[in-house]
Amino acid sequence: MPERYFVIFCMKGKQMYKVLKQEGRAKRAEVTTVHGTIQTPVFMNVGTVAAIKGAVSTADLEEIGTQVELSNTYHLHVRTGDETIKRLGGLHRFMSWDKPILTDSGGFQVFSLAGLRKIKEEGVYFNSHIDGRKIFMGPEESMRIQSNLASTIAMAFDECAPSKADRQYVAHSVERTTRWLARCKTEMKRLNSLEDTINKDQMLFGINQGAVYADIRIEHAKRITEMDLDGYAVGGLAVGETHEEMYHILEETVPYLPKDKPTYLMGVGTPANILEGVERGIDFFDCVYPTRNGRHGHLYTNQGRLNLFNARYELDDRPIEEGCGCPACRRYSRAYIRHLLKAKEMLGLRFCVLHNLYFYNTMMTEIRDALDAGEFAAYKKRKLESMAGS
Repeated sequence: MPERYFVIFCMKGKQMYKVLKQEGRAKRAEVTTVHGTIQTPVFMNVGTVAAIKGAVSTADLEEIGTQVELSNTYHLHVRTGDETIKRLGGLHRFMSWDKPILTDSGGFQVFSLAGLRKIKEEGVYFNSHIDGRKIFMGPEESMRIQSNLASTIAMAFDECAPSKADRQYVAHSVERTTRWLARCKTEMKRLNSLEDTINKDQMLFGINQGAVYADIRIEHAKRITEMDLDGYAVGGLAVGETHEEMYHILEETVPYLPKDKPTYLMGVGTPANILEGVERGIDFFDCVYPTRNGRHGHLYTNQGRLNLFNARYELDDRPIEEGCGCPACRRYSRAYIRHLLKAKEMLGLRFCVLHNLYFYNTMMTEIRDALDAGEFAAYKKRKLESMAGS
């Protein structure tokens, strides 16, 4: 496909989505926000409670090339509290991070508390997983919490139904999610107009749901597209369905989401998942895999994954990956980092998490470079072959 340049403005004057290049459905784009411009495709580094698990600081995130940090509305609401964070100047100031932040609405976390919650039209009643106290969260509450946090991008409050849920249940759930989205949009408009709101240009992304039912997904995509939001996410995937089912849903659904707004595949995934998602038109990704696997000594490399707990690395004085520019690989050996892990020393976990996040961030740079050069298909093939098993 020939090179294409076009500029599309989102619903707020200070945000802009610009597609720079396309190869098939894969897009190379920029999203301009009040906290800086995001180059996409992008992987958002997950810092659930305003910190990356594994003793990774915001200075570390800058060093390893992080563009967007992701924090969670529910977790920050129940521990420390969004009102406290607002009094301290908002999430950016609180965690000393001046680049974009996306806050998840808390919907996934609330709905994962299957035994502790009750869903009503007004929202969800549930018990805190920390101290058991009763909490209510609905569209308006989620928007208010995210406004207090003052993130760059707020996610709409939705129900993440199980991927294999009964079709009738999913259909009713999606209808409710659509009604909740309309309430989210109304409340965000109100909040952004208030004098004491920290980020009056906060963006709102809606979430497409529908489990593995392509027709429900498509109809929902059409409905939420009419609401003219700042961006659109595909949620409720990577929660039990096969990779093939996930890819099929993306192929069927993404074409019905706006071409002039960024798309976000929530909670995904492996390097292979990301490559497949990019090919199907996804701009934003997030997943806990690189940090969670790193904390268990499982590391991503261009030759596949390795487990530093294996005895074969006890005397291995090579870096985790030759040529890697991460803080761990520039200075330390596999043998040393393995020793730290075996000794249960936090430094070992930190090195592994830094390496994995650097690997993901670097892969996204490679993807963008390949799209710029019109060589994404060839890059994807090479990357998947080299990482076989990752």
